[in-house]
Amino acid sequence: MDIQKIKDFFLRDEFALTNGIELTDIGEGYARTCVAIEPRHLNALGVVQGGVLFSLADLAFAAATNSHGTFTMTSSANITFVRSSNSGTLQAEAREVVNHHRLPYCEVRITDAEGALVALFTASGYRKQGAELPFK
Repeated sequence: MDIQKIKDFFLRDEFALTNGIELTDIGEGYARTCVAIEPRHLNALGVVQGGVLFSLADLAFAAATNSHGTFTMTSSANITFVRSSNSGTLQAEAREVVNHHRLPYCEVRITDAEGALVALFTASGYRKQGAELPFK
């Protein structure tokens, strides 16, 4: 696995880049993303908007499940918000729980800089057989 090639591939995620979300670590079936909270990430109540948390976790999910080199897309996802946050850095750590050849399953924990749990994200994916990614 060429970690730099995988990171370079995910630099093509314009949505994540535009919103300050960065892929910081990746391994087989594992990924970590982070975002430094800015005023643009806050909702009208002054806390991080749920879409930011979902996007942070979704990129971690994508990197973890695509780390095997076969094109994998999200088929379903769920997020549970546990606590609010309004400053500092948040990170999402994804671990592939089921590495099925067609239907992987992943859990993502979003935490703040102190390690406090902010949200839990779970997702299933669909692997498109024969659709190899450029870093395999």
